[in-house]
Amino acid sequence: MPEKVKRSHRDRLAIVYIRQSTMQQLERNQESTRLQYALVERAVQFGWPRERVVVIDDDLGCSGSSAEGRLGFQRLVAEVGLDHVGLVLGIEMSRLARSCRDWHQLLEICALFDTLIADVDGVYDPASYNDRLLLGLKGTMSEAELHIIKARMEAGRRAKAQRGELGKTVPMGYVRLPSGEVALDPDAQAQATIRLIFNLFDRFRTVNGVLTYLVAHDIQLPVRARWGPRKGDLEWHRPNRPSLYNLFVNPIYAGVYAYGVRQVDRRRQRPGRPGTGRGSPRPENAEVFLLDRMPAYITLEHYQRNRAQIAANRADRTGPVRAGQALLSGLLVCGRCGLRMNAHYNNNGGALRYSCDRMASDYGEAVCQSLMGASVDALVAELVLQALQPAALEASLAVAGNLEVERAELDRHWRQRLERARYASERARRQYDAVDPDNRLVAGTLERVWEEALGEEAKLADAYAQFQRDQPSVPDAAELAQLRELATDLPGLWAAETTTQADRQTIVRMLLERVLVEVVDDSEQVRVQCHWHGGHRTAHTLIRPVAKLSALTTYNQLLERAADLRRAGGSYTEVAETLNAEGWRPAKRRTTFNEQMVYRLLSKTGVVKPRYRRAPVDLPREADEWTVRELAAEIGMPEATLYGWVQQGRLRSRRIPVGRGYANLVHADASTIANLKAIRATPAPWHRRPPVVEDDRSPTIES
Repeated sequence: MPEKVKRSHRDRLAIVYIRQSTMQQLERNQESTRLQYALVERAVQFGWPRERVVVIDDDLGCSGSSAEGRLGFQRLVAEVGLDHVGLVLGIEMSRLARSCRDWHQLLEICALFDTLIADVDGVYDPASYNDRLLLGLKGTMSEAELHIIKARMEAGRRAKAQRGELGKTVPMGYVRLPSGEVALDPDAQAQATIRLIFNLFDRFRTVNGVLTYLVAHDIQLPVRARWGPRKGDLEWHRPNRPSLYNLFVNPIYAGVYAYGVRQVDRRRQRPGRPGTGRGSPRPENAEVFLLDRMPAYITLEHYQRNRAQIAANRADRTGPVRAGQALLSGLLVCGRCGLRMNAHYNNNGGALRYSCDRMASDYGEAVCQSLMGASVDALVAELVLQALQPAALEASLAVAGNLEVERAELDRHWRQRLERARYASERARRQYDAVDPDNRLVAGTLERVWEEALGEEAKLADAYAQFQRDQPSVPDAAELAQLRELATDLPGLWAAETTTQADRQTIVRMLLERVLVEVVDDSEQVRVQCHWHGGHRTAHTLIRPVAKLSALTTYNQLLERAADLRRAGGSYTEVAETLNAEGWRPAKRRTTFNEQMVYRLLSKTGVVKPRYRRAPVDLPREADEWTVRELAAEIGMPEATLYGWVQQGRLRSRRIPVGRGYANLVHADASTIANLKAIRATPAPWHRRPPVVEDDRSPTIES
């Protein structure tokens, strides 16, 4: 009996803690498990009744590198903390913990509640300095042993990977042979599907585009079962975005053996779960990157081009082709601050505007610049068509060839699916024929399997026939001639209803890297710089629509020219015709001047006096009635805005005859005028309306 074991210890429980690191050790190293269970007899020798000895074996198959996930160890610490334990027994200290943090936490609790710790070498009192020092040294050696084992195994794994011999799980489209070599999937349909996916990405340039195409044509992904009774069998799963993304970023499809593609961030790693904390695949940072070690579906250049396209599709880069009428979405860059400009739509998507408002949305600064998108898009579209004109004939031939290849691939895919279904039904028939007819239990099952296979074959045959009816296998001569005609007529093809805005954006992105725009002094002039792929740059200037004539750089010259024409005796109509003939243009909405526009322009110069029609002073008015001009002057707002409110019924008014015409009298009492003045004094957001005013008959101002 050890002298350290007291009666106060035997009055409490004795706990035998049992642990094996892995399930393989539990299966193969059974002697270690027996030795740990035999510690119960050692506790009995120390004077504990057998019924007072508790065995905790919940952590069999768990690593001791952390207390995370070890329910048995957590239960042990809890029992010690509740002062229920007098002795803790383990075959060695590494069975209790291989982490100094967990080990010293247990020692601290045991010392606090006077709990002894025992192994095959003796009994220790954590409250004693000598024993505490020895236990701390054993815990440190246990943790160091784990690190040495891991380092040795990691070095061997890395050395094997540098030779390209470290076996890894292969993705879809590959199989691992019994010899350990990696080969293309022997199934011809599986290979054809993988190649089709890469061809589709070259066409659509986005993962979502490939996914949509696969779903629309009922094309599934070939996956080899990794576990279960059907391990290694080929299965067909529905396509999904993560699987397609992993296919495009995995370098094995380019014949590359890569190791260490996913870097581990220890800040995100969860204790007890070594597979956590791994980042996204980055083959460019791989520890091992060996070329031409695997059978390839694509070339290395093709793989790098796909990776670059996926990186460009990120939201913080150019981004993918987006819905909407913006031709330069993701390509337009502010020429002042260098930030990317956003596309905004007004009037239910009918009016496009590019705006540099990133600093305004992030830091509350003023909008850098903005302009209507129609003029910029028209200029870039014209430049793109000019650049494509020399390749029109080559494009016409490529369109027909691509269409024929695409239809041939789809037809081959359907024929392979039908062939697979026929093989399955024929195999089920042979199995049914081979069974003894008197064995009805087996024969009935095989008959049902045969009927299901025949039904699946008939279903695929009907679907294939429908596919052939909807989409002929090869284009006829008339269709090829029409394709060539459309391809050579690039402006007509660009403006065709069948050409979507996404198609136009894709064409622009193939030619242009980015487009820089800069509005010159908030005027109608815009500097445009196009950065083409290959390093070529072109500079252009365009005229944009502005809000008013005074924003034009030629505003003063326009005023002088119109005044000279008027002083020379020309009528307003003649002045407008002369200005149009000389190339003068209004600010927006119209491309030519008319009589009314010339009159408003000359009224600002003082050449002509504004024609105001004064309201008769003897109008039959009621209380609180104003003319539109009088009320606008009283409030200090434009007459056009106030007149618009009257026409929309937001202000109550009545119409009375005056001479040969009519006049509108608006009802506005003191409270209404005060409300309108308050609105005018407040910085109004877009589409602000006057407040609601209660009235017995009808609302004076609608909301």
